[in-house]
Amino acid sequence: MNIKFIGSYSNTDTLPNTQFYEYAFIGRSNVGKSSLINAIVSQNVARTSNTPGRTQSMNLFNIDDKIILVDLPGYGYSRVSKSVGIMWVNRLQNYLLNRPQLRRLFILIDSRIGIKPADLDLIDFCDNNGICYQIVYTKTDKRIKQTEQIKIVSTEHPAMVDEILETSAEKKTGIESLRNIIGIK
Repeated sequence: MNIKFIGSYSNTDTLPNTQFYEYAFIGRSNVGKSSLINAIVSQNVARTSNTPGRTQSMNLFNIDDKIILVDLPGYGYSRVSKSVGIMWVNRLQNYLLNRPQLRRLFILIDSRIGIKPADLDLIDFCDNNGICYQIVYTKTDKRIKQTEQIKIVSTEHPAMVDEILETSAEKKTGIESLRNIIGIK
């Protein structure tokens, strides 16, 4: 697998115009987006941190000159100013609404915590705007108790892919399923 870091973009207007499908990863801060991307590509390409809110721009990775993986900034991190938080929301909405290359948005949920109101807001936004998304539970190897998974039926969430994935970047659980969905060998 040949992986190239394309760049880090703070503005959707500066994103490269490519012909490749994009698969984007988003979730609350510290949900494990970068770790999951690294597990999918079997390399440490996305920067990981124990500090929530570290990813503050859209990071793009070219895989085999066929697809693009997008590490989007996390949401729900309370240690940024309100104006910065609003800017991040506007940038995310702009990306989701105006990026025709976006094939699927993976909404990551920490399995130890479960769904939060910010996750539901994003799900509603995607449903209301016809943005294809899939729920991915992360850190399933660290789950202490069984977290109640959201009970979603496709008639209530028309933009959602029916299958909810359970993953662990550390144990490599669910990684092969994600690779198959994205088209990575």
